[in-house]
Amino acid sequence: MNQPESPEQAARRRTLYGRRKGKKLRPGQEEALARSLRARAIAAPAEGDRLDARELFPGKREVWLEVGFGAGEHLLWQAAENPDVGIVGCEPFVNGLARAMAGAEQQGLDNIRFLADDARLLIRALPEASLGRVFILFPDPWPKLRHHKRRFVSRATLDLLASAMADGAELRCATDDPSYQPWMVEHACQHPEFEWLAERAADWRQRPADWPATRYERKAIAAGRRPLFLRLRRRERGAERPDRTRTD
Repeated sequence: MNQPESPEQAARRRTLYGRRKGKKLRPGQEEALARSLRARAIAAPAEGDRLDARELFPGKREVWLEVGFGAGEHLLWQAAENPDVGIVGCEPFVNGLARAMAGAEQQGLDNIRFLADDARLLIRALPEASLGRVFILFPDPWPKLRHHKRRFVSRATLDLLASAMADGAELRCATDDPSYQPWMVEHACQHPEFEWLAERAADWRQRPADWPATRYERKAIAAGRRPLFLRLRRRERGAERPDRTRTD
Protein backbone atom coordinates (compact mmCIF):
# COMPACT_ATOMS: atom_id res chain seq x y z
CA MET A 1 0.00 0.00 0.00
CA ASN A 2 2.87 2.40 0.75
CA GLN A 3 5.11 1.36 -2.13
CA PRO A 4 5.99 4.23 -4.48
CA GLU A 5 4.40 4.27 -7.91
CA SER A 6 6.43 3.37 -10.93
CA PRO A 7 6.80 6.04 -13.65
CA GLU A 8 4.37 4.03 -15.80
CA GLN A 9 1.74 3.95 -13.04
CA ALA A 10 2.11 7.65 -12.36
CA ALA A 11 1.74 8.46 -16.06
CA ARG A 12 -1.42 6.33 -16.27
CA ARG A 13 -2.95 8.12 -13.29
CA ARG A 14 -2.23 11.56 -14.75
CA THR A 15 -3.83 10.48 -18.02
CA LEU A 16 -6.98 9.19 -16.33
CA TYR A 17 -7.79 11.80 -13.74
CA GLY A 18 -5.04 14.29 -12.92
CA ARG A 19 -4.20 15.10 -9.28
CA ARG A 20 -5.11 12.78 -6.42
CA LYS A 21 -4.63 14.92 -3.31
CA GLY A 22 -5.74 18.33 -2.04
CA LYS A 23 -5.12 19.56 1.50
CA LYS A 24 -2.95 17.37 3.69
CA LEU A 25 -5.01 14.98 5.81
CA ARG A 26 -5.00 15.51 9.56
CA PRO A 27 -3.52 12.66 11.65
CA GLY A 28 -7.01 11.61 12.75
CA GLN A 29 -8.18 11.51 9.15
CA GLU A 30 -5.17 9.45 8.13
CA GLU A 31 -5.84 6.96 10.92
CA ALA A 32 -9.53 6.71 10.01
CA LEU A 33 -8.66 6.27 6.35
CA ALA A 34 -6.18 3.49 7.09
CA ARG A 35 -8.69 1.74 9.35
CA SER A 36 -11.50 1.97 6.80
CA LEU A 37 -9.24 0.88 3.97
CA ARG A 38 -8.51 -2.34 5.81
CA ALA A 39 -12.22 -3.00 6.34
CA ARG A 40 -13.89 -1.63 3.24
CA ALA A 41 -11.37 -1.16 0.41
CA ILE A 42 -11.01 -3.34 -2.66
CA ALA A 43 -7.97 -3.45 -4.89
CA ALA A 44 -8.05 -2.51 -8.55
CA PRO A 45 -8.08 -5.72 -10.62
CA ALA A 46 -4.96 -6.41 -12.62
CA GLU A 47 -5.15 -6.45 -16.40
CA GLY A 48 -7.13 -9.51 -17.47
CA ASP A 49 -8.36 -10.38 -13.97
CA ARG A 50 -12.07 -10.73 -13.14
CA LEU A 51 -13.87 -9.45 -10.05
CA ASP A 52 -17.47 -10.31 -9.25
CA ALA A 53 -18.63 -7.43 -7.04
CA ARG A 54 -21.68 -9.46 -5.98
CA GLU A 55 -19.38 -11.67 -3.92
CA LEU A 56 -18.43 -8.62 -1.84
CA PHE A 57 -22.03 -8.28 -0.64
CA PRO A 58 -23.46 -11.70 0.25
CA GLY A 59 -27.20 -11.53 0.84
CA LYS A 60 -27.70 -8.21 -0.96
CA ARG A 61 -30.26 -8.18 -3.77
CA GLU A 62 -28.00 -6.31 -6.22
CA VAL A 63 -24.86 -4.19 -6.58
CA TRP A 64 -24.69 -0.53 -7.55
CA LEU A 65 -21.68 1.51 -8.63
CA GLU A 66 -20.90 5.20 -8.09
CA VAL A 67 -18.14 6.74 -10.17
CA GLY A 68 -16.21 9.66 -8.65
CA PHE A 69 -18.29 10.25 -5.50
CA GLY A 70 -16.50 13.40 -4.29
CA ALA A 71 -17.01 13.74 -0.54
CA GLY A 72 -19.48 10.85 -0.57
CA GLU A 73 -22.73 12.66 0.29
CA HIS A 74 -24.77 10.92 -2.41
CA LEU A 75 -23.01 7.60 -1.87
CA LEU A 76 -23.69 7.56 1.88
CA TRP A 77 -27.32 8.62 1.39
CA GLN A 78 -27.97 5.83 -1.10
CA ALA A 79 -26.30 3.25 1.14
CA ALA A 80 -28.36 4.34 4.15
CA GLU A 81 -31.63 4.41 2.20
CA ASN A 82 -30.99 1.06 0.47
CA PRO A 83 -29.55 -1.33 3.08
CA ASP A 84 -30.47 -4.33 0.91
CA VAL A 85 -28.11 -3.11 -1.83
CA GLY A 86 -24.31 -3.27 -1.95
CA ILE A 87 -22.62 -0.17 -3.38
CA VAL A 88 -19.08 0.16 -4.73
CA GLY A 89 -17.77 3.73 -4.74
CA CYS A 90 -14.77 4.61 -6.91
CA GLU A 91 -12.80 7.75 -6.10
CA PRO A 92 -9.09 8.37 -6.75
CA PHE A 93 -9.09 11.71 -4.87
CA VAL A 94 -7.74 10.86 -1.42
CA ASN A 95 -9.42 13.70 0.51
CA GLY A 96 -12.89 12.75 -0.74
CA LEU A 97 -12.16 9.10 -0.06
CA ALA A 98 -11.20 9.89 3.53
CA ARG A 99 -14.39 11.89 4.16
CA ALA A 100 -16.64 9.23 2.65
CA MET A 101 -14.98 6.43 4.59
CA ALA A 102 -15.26 8.39 7.83
CA GLY A 103 -18.95 8.94 7.10
CA ALA A 104 -19.52 5.25 6.43
CA GLU A 105 -17.80 4.37 9.68
CA GLN A 106 -19.75 6.92 11.72
CA GLN A 107 -23.08 5.76 10.28
CA GLY A 108 -22.23 2.08 10.59
CA LEU A 109 -22.84 1.41 6.90
CA ASP A 110 -21.62 -2.08 6.05
CA ASN A 111 -22.96 -2.11 2.47
CA ILE A 112 -20.25 0.09 0.88
CA ARG A 113 -16.91 -0.92 -0.57
CA PHE A 114 -14.36 1.58 -1.87
CA LEU A 115 -11.96 1.54 -4.78
CA ALA A 116 -9.29 4.25 -4.53
CA ASP A 117 -8.67 4.25 -8.26
CA ASP A 118 -10.26 4.83 -11.64
CA ALA A 119 -13.64 3.11 -12.02
CA ARG A 120 -12.81 1.84 -15.52
CA LEU A 121 -10.29 -0.56 -14.00
CA LEU A 122 -13.14 -2.16 -12.06
CA ILE A 123 -15.78 -2.05 -14.80
CA ARG A 124 -13.53 -3.94 -17.22
CA ALA A 125 -13.22 -6.77 -14.68
CA LEU A 126 -16.93 -7.17 -13.86
CA PRO A 127 -18.99 -10.11 -15.11
CA GLU A 128 -21.73 -9.58 -17.67
CA ALA A 129 -24.98 -8.11 -16.30
CA SER A 130 -23.73 -7.80 -12.71
CA LEU A 131 -24.68 -4.17 -11.88
CA GLY A 132 -28.18 -2.99 -11.02
CA ARG A 133 -27.52 0.77 -11.09
CA VAL A 134 -24.67 3.14 -11.95
CA PHE A 135 -24.16 6.78 -10.95
CA ILE A 136 -21.86 9.19 -12.84
CA LEU A 137 -22.54 12.49 -11.10
CA PHE A 138 -20.69 15.68 -11.98
CA PRO A 139 -17.57 14.03 -13.42
CA ASP A 140 -14.50 16.09 -14.26
CA PRO A 141 -15.57 18.01 -17.41
CA TRP A 142 -12.05 18.24 -18.87
CA PRO A 143 -13.18 21.45 -20.62
CA LYS A 144 -10.18 21.93 -22.91
CA LEU A 145 -10.75 20.46 -26.35
CA ARG A 146 -7.51 18.47 -26.30
CA HIS A 147 -8.63 16.82 -23.05
CA HIS A 148 -12.09 15.71 -24.21
CA LYS A 149 -10.76 12.21 -24.79
CA ARG A 150 -10.32 11.95 -21.00
CA ARG A 151 -14.01 12.47 -20.27
CA PHE A 152 -15.52 9.53 -18.44
CA VAL A 153 -18.74 9.56 -20.44
CA SER A 154 -17.53 8.20 -23.76
CA ARG A 155 -18.54 5.50 -26.21
CA ALA A 156 -15.79 3.19 -24.95
CA THR A 157 -16.81 3.53 -21.29
CA LEU A 158 -20.51 3.22 -22.07
CA ASP A 159 -19.79 0.04 -24.02
CA LEU A 160 -18.10 -1.36 -20.90
CA LEU A 161 -21.02 -0.31 -18.72
CA ALA A 162 -23.55 -1.82 -21.13
CA SER A 163 -21.77 -5.13 -20.71
CA ALA A 164 -21.56 -4.92 -16.91
CA MET A 165 -25.13 -3.68 -16.33
CA ALA A 166 -28.12 -6.00 -16.08
CA ASP A 167 -31.09 -5.65 -18.41
CA GLY A 168 -33.30 -2.85 -17.09
CA ALA A 169 -30.52 -1.43 -14.88
CA GLU A 170 -30.52 2.34 -14.51
CA LEU A 171 -27.70 4.72 -15.41
CA ARG A 172 -27.80 8.16 -13.83
CA CYS A 173 -25.57 10.98 -15.08
CA ALA A 174 -25.32 14.65 -14.17
CA THR A 175 -23.18 17.64 -15.09
CA ASP A 176 -23.32 21.39 -14.68
CA ASP A 177 -20.64 22.12 -17.28
CA PRO A 178 -22.07 23.84 -20.40
CA SER A 179 -19.69 22.05 -22.76
CA TYR A 180 -20.17 18.63 -21.14
CA GLN A 181 -23.99 18.77 -21.26
CA PRO A 182 -24.43 18.34 -25.05
CA TRP A 183 -21.53 15.86 -25.03
CA MET A 184 -23.24 13.79 -22.34
CA VAL A 185 -26.56 13.81 -24.19
CA GLU A 186 -24.88 12.84 -27.45
CA HIS A 187 -22.84 9.99 -26.01
CA ALA A 188 -25.19 8.59 -23.36
CA CYS A 189 -28.66 9.26 -24.73
CA GLN A 190 -27.72 8.20 -28.25
CA HIS A 191 -25.96 5.00 -27.20
CA PRO A 192 -27.82 2.03 -28.72
CA GLU A 193 -27.78 -0.03 -25.51
CA PHE A 194 -29.43 2.67 -23.38
CA GLU A 195 -32.90 4.20 -23.45
CA TRP A 196 -33.27 7.79 -22.27
CA LEU A 197 -36.18 7.91 -19.80
CA ALA A 198 -37.05 11.61 -20.16
CA GLU A 199 -40.55 12.45 -21.37
CA ARG A 200 -40.56 16.19 -20.67
CA ALA A 201 -38.07 18.98 -19.93
CA ALA A 202 -38.56 18.70 -16.17
CA ASP A 203 -37.17 15.16 -16.34
CA TRP A 204 -33.67 16.43 -17.09
CA ARG A 205 -33.91 19.71 -15.18
CA GLN A 206 -34.95 18.24 -11.83
CA ARG A 207 -33.66 15.40 -9.70
CA PRO A 208 -35.96 12.53 -8.73
CA ALA A 209 -36.88 12.24 -5.04
CA ASP A 210 -34.35 9.43 -4.53
CA TRP A 211 -31.49 11.51 -5.92
CA PRO A 212 -30.23 13.77 -3.10
CA ALA A 213 -28.49 17.07 -3.70
CA THR A 214 -24.79 17.40 -2.97
CA ARG A 215 -22.76 20.44 -1.97
CA TYR A 216 -21.16 20.40 -5.42
CA GLU A 217 -24.57 20.74 -7.03
CA ARG A 218 -25.60 23.52 -4.65
CA LYS A 219 -22.35 25.32 -5.41
CA ALA A 220 -23.01 25.06 -9.15
CA ILE A 221 -26.53 26.44 -8.78
CA ALA A 222 -25.27 29.29 -6.60
CA ALA A 223 -22.80 30.14 -9.36
CA GLY A 224 -25.64 30.32 -11.89
CA ARG A 225 -25.05 26.98 -13.59
CA ARG A 226 -28.10 24.78 -14.18
CA PRO A 227 -27.28 21.07 -13.85
CA LEU A 228 -28.43 18.46 -16.35
CA PHE A 229 -29.85 15.23 -14.86
CA LEU A 230 -30.07 12.15 -17.08
CA ARG A 231 -31.74 8.82 -16.32
CA LEU A 232 -31.24 5.98 -18.75
CA ARG A 233 -32.24 2.32 -18.78
CA ARG A 234 -30.08 -0.53 -20.04
CA ARG A 235 -32.04 -2.13 -22.89
CA GLU A 236 -32.82 -5.84 -22.91
CA ARG A 237 -30.15 -7.94 -24.55
CA GLY A 238 -31.22 -9.24 -27.92
CA ALA A 239 -34.07 -6.73 -28.29
CA GLU A 240 -34.36 -4.62 -31.42
CA ARG A 241 -32.27 -1.45 -31.26
CA PRO A 242 -33.36 1.99 -32.54
CA ASP A 243 -32.09 3.09 -35.93
CA ARG A 244 -29.49 5.78 -35.25
CA THR A 245 -28.93 6.49 -38.94
CA ARG A 246 -32.19 8.46 -39.35
CA THR A 247 -31.89 12.22 -39.72
CA ASP A 248 -35.55 13.28 -39.51
